[in-house]
Amino acid sequence: MVGKISVCLTVISLLVTSGCTVLGPKFEGVAPATLPTSWSTQDLAYSKTVTARWWQQFNDPVLNALVDKASQQNLDLEAAGLRILQARAALGVAESFQYPQRQNVSGSVAKIYQNENTFDNASLSFDAAWELDVWGRYALGVESAEATLYASIASYHDILVTITAEVARNYINYRTFQERVLLSERNIDIQRRVERITEIQYESGNVTELDVQQARTQLYNTESALPSLKIGMMQSRNAIAVLLGILPEQAMELLDSSWVNAKVAAFDSKYAATRSRRLTSDYDQFSLIPATSPIHTQVEADLVLRRPDLQLAELQAHAQSSQIGIAEADLYPQFSLFGVIGINSTVPAGNDFSFSDSLNLSLGPAFSWNIFQYGRVESAIRAQDARFQETLTNYNKQVLLAVQEVTNALESYQLNQVQKDLAFRSVDASVRAYNISLTQYENGQISFERLLNSLEKMTRSEDAYAIVKGNVANQVVALYKSLGGGWEAETGRSYLSDALRSQMESRTDWGEMLDDTQLPVLSPGEVPKAVSPFGEPIDPAKQQYPGGP
Repeated sequence: MVGKISVCLTVISLLVTSGCTVLGPKFEGVAPATLPTSWSTQDLAYSKTVTARWWQQFNDPVLNALVDKASQQNLDLEAAGLRILQARAALGVAESFQYPQRQNVSGSVAKIYQNENTFDNASLSFDAAWELDVWGRYALGVESAEATLYASIASYHDILVTITAEVARNYINYRTFQERVLLSERNIDIQRRVERITEIQYESGNVTELDVQQARTQLYNTESALPSLKIGMMQSRNAIAVLLGILPEQAMELLDSSWVNAKVAAFDSKYAATRSRRLTSDYDQFSLIPATSPIHTQVEADLVLRRPDLQLAELQAHAQSSQIGIAEADLYPQFSLFGVIGINSTVPAGNDFSFSDSLNLSLGPAFSWNIFQYGRVESAIRAQDARFQETLTNYNKQVLLAVQEVTNALESYQLNQVQKDLAFRSVDASVRAYNISLTQYENGQISFERLLNSLEKMTRSEDAYAIVKGNVANQVVALYKSLGGGWEAETGRSYLSDALRSQMESRTDWGEMLDDTQLPVLSPGEVPKAVSPFGEPIDPAKQQYPGGP
């Protein structure tokens, strides 16, 4: 008996110490991305600092507060944080397969009837089986699960970039509509005054009814456009509410700030004394539309490669690469160790059980090999390889989309700046033309039709200028979004709120997994300092995190 056990232990030790052969390709990262030659690779540190909190360049305290609240309350981000937690749990499952896969304790008590005799039976056994990872199947599973975990973090960052940009875009749209409403209301006030002047002239016999009806037509046209502008304000406000995970009335409280009201009051005060005339001096001083200083238009190529969606695409390729080796393992025999120890006693009914000679022990190696596959395994390997190649293709597509977005945003910003300068000249000229025509009309030098024409052009040019200012601000947002800016600002913050953590802990035993839910600080070439469900740090040497060159 002792000799047999020695032989089994010798075989076991040889299998354990013989090492493993990891099948499949070794993931070395994707091929270097081809970026436009005009893009720079200088001043990456400065660019990272600027893009980390790019929205602060608008110097708008309300926008800063909205972005901060969205990063804490947005429901899409909350769902992305929960997917990180799911990936951590899945990694724990993958790691557990590196230990004995089967460990069962079983027992039974039975009464046996055999002819006219009755017996009592009792048994208790413990059996374990451990499939040795000779071909690296389970090691590759861990590698794939780790890459998936890091991909879930990159996905969180990608969603954060989008949410931040959407908050800024909808806020700019809200302020643009609000300024257009204020301009429209002021122009309506002027047109009402012109209408009253025309009515007085008509009653005095100086003009015909045609002049009165033309004045009313222009007034009603301007008034009819006001509801659509207010609808735009409402839609932007409601979009902000969804992004912040709050109700529209709560969003209104955040948007209706004393800072904005002070700007509106100052604007009203500036023009209160000259309501029938308009001025263009310091025209943008009290504008409600956020604006930045001119943006540096030199693109940092390395910054683009830090985009979370590119990190996500590369990590998905890494995770899929491991699946090829996992599929290949089915081509070869599976070696395992098994052991069973137990007791089994059967005695005549009414007698006491005797376990002195009922101990059973079996121990040894085993193997299984499904030798007739009929091409199933080969086809499965090919399918996994094709999926891997698809992820590489997807990465290349993401790079091209990133170049497209950056180029579109950059060139659109530059052209919108030119358009803004020309639009302001149009406003200045139309305001001057209206002031001159009003004076000449009051002096009887021009017809009423010319006055209405100059008033209509001023109204249109002011509204168009407000739209262009909003477009310029939105192009700033689009540029920083295309550069992947904003995700770095939230590193170190928990991806689960305290309320959500308490709710989940009250329902399920999470062990120590909820103790560390901070977003890792990512740098190019570094692995996030994630923690496995067993409480041990994940070995950074197992994977290179693609955050840059």
